[in-house]
Amino acid sequence: MGSGRAEVEKFSLRKAYAEALLELGRRRKNVVVLDADLALSTQTARFGKTFPGHFFDMGISEADMIDTAVGLALTGKLVFVSTFAMFAVGKPWEQIRNSAAYSGVQLNIVATHSGISVGEDGSSHQCIEDMALVRIIPGTTVIAPADDIATHKLITMLADHEGLTYTRLTRPNLPRIYKPDEEFEIGSAKVLKKGKDVTIVAAGSMVFPSLKAAEKLEKDGVSTGVIDSFTVKPLDQKPVLEAAKKTSLVVTAEEHTTIGGLGEAVASLLSENHPIRLLKIGVKDRFGESGTCGELLDAFGLTPDGIYKKIKKALG
Repeated sequence: MGSGRAEVEKFSLRKAYAEALLELGRRRKNVVVLDADLALSTQTARFGKTFPGHFFDMGISEADMIDTAVGLALTGKLVFVSTFAMFAVGKPWEQIRNSAAYSGVQLNIVATHSGISVGEDGSSHQCIEDMALVRIIPGTTVIAPADDIATHKLITMLADHEGLTYTRLTRPNLPRIYKPDEEFEIGSAKVLKKGKDVTIVAAGSMVFPSLKAAEKLEKDGVSTGVIDSFTVKPLDQKPVLEAAKKTSLVVTAEEHTTIGGLGEAVASLLSENHPIRLLKIGVKDRFGESGTCGELLDAFGLTPDGIYKKIKKALG
């Protein structure tokens, strides 16, 4: 604000999701999409308008939505389920565990409005526990795309991915990191930058701020690498372990509680294979609060400057 710098152009992950659904709907006759009274916000309404016979608005009935989705999946439908993260995972967790995951069906839960960047809706709507809640269920896949390109590519790939998947999207638009021809693989990560002193392993909305923080650290003579761990579960172990063996500090960054999310996935990997100092950046053991997206990210230290300062402090 007032710095004279041009604003970075940002793109909607929700729009990319909607466009991926439309693409899948045109390619495959068995695609079905369910939403829970929030289709305009999640943008699944675009699919419903184009394919009305393949779209079901289940109302404010998330548990019923998951069970219905499981039933449709058992009949051979390729099912996508959407609502806000708090309602997608928090309310129907039992159905996700017992009906979906336990039965082994192919089902894709794609949640929008995750993390504290939901903003003024406050802590009741700011789901910072969703990745942890899905990670602990056996056989699940957890995905957190960093931009609209990754979102579109990964959503279309889910059509051929087995089991229960959870994809975490944001309410705010995010800066574009990848080029349109970038290739992705579910279960992998992207090494965006290699470093000799520090490696930041980030997911979702924290990838771009991590890249900017790395630029600031480089100016201080701190060689900093960045890994986009867009697959949070299963964690792509190879690039993380390779980076850990070359740097003295590994940092994780996520717009999620540091309990049970990306940070603990990396901590578990390193403690068992290559013990090294680890700094987990995210929401500590607390709830969110009401405020604008920018105010909240700044308050929780989830900005380029916040990440930079925490790493500088850790380095002493």
